Amino acid sequence: MPMVAPMMPNISDNIRGAFLMMGSMAAFTLNDACMKALSDELPLSQALFLRGLATTALMYLLARSLGVLNLAMSPRDRWLVRLRNVMEIGTAYFFITALFNMPLANASAIMQALPLSVTLAGALFLGQAVGWRRLIAILIGFTGVMLIVRPGMAGFNVYSLYVLIAVVLVTIRDILARKISASVPTMTVALMNALSVTIAFGLASIFTDWAPLSGKATLQLGGASIFIIGGYVFSVSAMRAGEIAVIAPFRYTSLLWALVLGLVVFSDWPDQITLLGSAIVVATGVYTFYRERRISQENAGG
Repeated sequence: MPMVAPMMPNISDNIRGAFLMMGSMAAFTLNDACMKALSDELPLSQALFLRGLATTALMYLLARSLGVLNLAMSPRDRWLVRLRNVMEIGTAYFFITALFNMPLANASAIMQALPLSVTLAGALFLGQAVGWRRLIAILIGFTGVMLIVRPGMAGFNVYSLYVLIAVVLVTIRDILARKISASVPTMTVALMNALSVTIAFGLASIFTDWAPLSGKATLQLGGASIFIIGGYVFSVSAMRAGEIAVIAPFRYTSLLWALVLGLVVFSDWPDQITLLGSAIVVATGVYTFYRERRISQENAGG
């Protein structure tokens, strides 16, 4: 009996964290769908700038209300945040450009390689241990990505390479995040990222012919701004609710949302090779998280 009671809150935390992660992925994918829908009316820089204005304002108000806005940081942390901002700007450009020009589910499927790339980068640049089983899983996962991208083949879309570039930039962004001191609030870093993207594409929009903003586009921009903040908030809450190795695999629910939204909203459905590649990426990613959790439990057990 004494052994059972302490486990119950942990199970409850993991369940809550799983639902929060699924909510986060739903919100991020709905944001992507709103942005893709805008491609019919607005140029890229205008869409990102207007979304950024709303997102930055809402994030600032949220950070102030939660008391987590702290701009005081060391020179090292300030440099890391600035470098992370550059990665965020690049990610926004390459991923949204790809999203404007390829099916939602295909872009989302390639982004599923992110946990694998972060694990590999952690081994290469942070000295984190990655056993041969996880290394093989990562290599198989990247084979799945190649099935989705299919370079040089009939199903190839050059914008798939844009998504791959976005994966690389997000990987660097996440590695930089791990080097930022714990004293710097997550919301402050996220706010700086949103502000940098807004400024960058605000400047870029000066050299772009602006399109008139219809009522439909205004609703889509508003939806994108709300959904992306919801994604950030749910994601942070999820990672603080339970065990990361248990919660992280639920990131892959974003692919299910992308498949459904792609079909219902844009009448797109991936071909069989893309679906096979997606299944390989998801399976290897889940296995990587499973191995990480098992190793952590073995180390904790002595």
